[in-house]
Amino acid sequence: MDLHPTPTAAPVVPSRGRLRPLTLGEVTVTGGPLLRRQQVNGTATLPHIEHWLEREGWIANFDLAAAGQLPAGRRGREFSDSEVYKYLEALAWEIGRTGDADLERRFHAVVARVAAAQEPDGYLNTEFGRPGQQPRWSDLPSGHELYCIGHLLQAAVARLRTRPDATDGLVEIARRAADLVCTVFGPDGLDAVCGHPEIEPALVEFGRATGDERDVAQAALFVARRGHGVLPDGWLGRTYYQDDVPVRSAQVLRGHAVRAGYLAAGAVDVAVEQGDDELLAALVAQWDTTVARRTYLTGGQGSHHEGEAFGDDWVLPPDRAYAETCAGIGSIMFSWRLLLARGGARYADLIERTLYNIVATSTSADGTRFFYANTLHQRRPGAPVPDDRVSPRASSTQRAPWFAVSCCPPNVARTLASLGTFLATVDDDGLQLHQYAPSTIATSLPDGTPVTVEIDTEYPRSGLVSVRIGADADRPWTLTLRVPAWAEGARVVVRSSEVTEQPAAPGTVAVRRTFRAGDVVELHLPVAPRFTAADPRIDATRGCLAVERGPEVLCLESVDLAAATAGALTDVADVRLDPSVPPEESGGDVVVRLRAARTSDRDWPYGAGVRAVADGEAIPVRLVPYHDWAERGPSTMRVWIPVTLG
Repeated sequence: MDLHPTPTAAPVVPSRGRLRPLTLGEVTVTGGPLLRRQQVNGTATLPHIEHWLEREGWIANFDLAAAGQLPAGRRGREFSDSEVYKYLEALAWEIGRTGDADLERRFHAVVARVAAAQEPDGYLNTEFGRPGQQPRWSDLPSGHELYCIGHLLQAAVARLRTRPDATDGLVEIARRAADLVCTVFGPDGLDAVCGHPEIEPALVEFGRATGDERDVAQAALFVARRGHGVLPDGWLGRTYYQDDVPVRSAQVLRGHAVRAGYLAAGAVDVAVEQGDDELLAALVAQWDTTVARRTYLTGGQGSHHEGEAFGDDWVLPPDRAYAETCAGIGSIMFSWRLLLARGGARYADLIERTLYNIVATSTSADGTRFFYANTLHQRRPGAPVPDDRVSPRASSTQRAPWFAVSCCPPNVARTLASLGTFLATVDDDGLQLHQYAPSTIATSLPDGTPVTVEIDTEYPRSGLVSVRIGADADRPWTLTLRVPAWAEGARVVVRSSEVTEQPAAPGTVAVRRTFRAGDVVELHLPVAPRFTAADPRIDATRGCLAVERGPEVLCLESVDLAAATAGALTDVADVRLDPSVPPEESGGDVVVRLRAARTSDRDWPYGAGVRAVADGEAIPVRLVPYHDWAERGPSTMRVWIPVTLG
């Protein structure tokens, strides 16, 4: 078996667009925090996920289906099949990245159990369709049948693109399932959609990978149907599953945040493949408004616990942030597709923000515990979840080893395993770097011009990104580097036969020349810690500041507050930030000045002149990256810190 990734080994490979994504075979992450995340994902998270899928009986559901023993004994929610498929997708990308023989063995074993449960006509689901179960397609609003098939198709795409000669049969399983979907829901079939979008981007990508245009046409039909009231008006309303307004007429993402992100990603795929510029422009406008008015500083999306949903414009309360991890991944999916279609640093900026502050936060450093939701203000320390217990829901007090609804762990796993494909792209004229990590890139431009570079950086701890050219070029080509929106004062230095320097404004900076092996292009980004204020229309953060360092959001954790005050202060609610002293770095830590806030209990919490008084000595207190919070036991935490007044 060929252990080298194929030329299309990437999750998203459009047939057209402004930029071409690079693949696992063209980009190798060689160091830094992104590589550490990938390594932990491969060695700890994937085995951990398989353990829990087996322990909770979610893989065994396929065994019961094959043996004709359902519904008795089935375990897990109606969508638990999808977690198995996401696990398979993560395995496929990790096998493509590493060639790990043990992972290959595990992949074959799980696929064999899935294959045994498939019906002769291609139907595959352990919750519906058998004697004693609800009929097929009988609960499209909530049953997740098409959602599960979507994740099956994406697992098959990963397998086909990394091991096209594999003999496990997953691609054939997916082909039969996709054919059934196109027959049942095609133009002459059921006029319906799934309550949880996912089949849309999956069908498009499966069609791209297999060359079957029928899959793309079916995805386009699903996108066109949504928004016309084809789903019932449930207690959360049709907005919950984006069936209130047609996709091309919507102004902003709304409803369940994960569903909204997945639908938008699939709609971009449809627009690109069908050359539908009107639809693509509508999605660009929705992205713009959503980012400007409905996205947290961390990149998180979804401010309502009810419905796991977006709030209205400017409704972004830190202490009630839901910001589901899967919504962050949906946001990355949407942004990445727009970046490939249109170009633009702003899409990569949001991807970076979400990677460092949602995806990285969701999983513990050891890769075996997870946040489902990602609050920006923890008021209670909470209690650790035992290592052998399933968390019943998405509590954000501590990371949990597993959830009754465990969509997030395998979703993070598949994202991290394919992470290298999000770093760079090419176009007719050159190479674009979107995310910065120690890495090597070896690719070629459409005319065959070879491009090889080695990237050396300690980003985000250091703002220096050094790009060394690996081969002489026969013609000029352009190296384009993203300059994040926060990086005012950035500069680029070119070290060749002579040294040149120029400012680099936020957006992108381009260096075009006939490069020679050994040439070095340096991007210098100012990553010093900085205060950040929120738009005044966000009521919940008025009178507060946050601190960022490079792409990382920082937070105040009670562990550090107690250490700085010898235990006198133990709750992050009891301090105010002194904004007159900028945050500074000390011994590798970011430090701010805080004052104790004096309050008094009252019979009624309202009245003239009610306020906290913070007039004591300013105390230097360490902040930590938000993605590291809750790694030292129960604590209170906040990202937005109230400032002292006047």
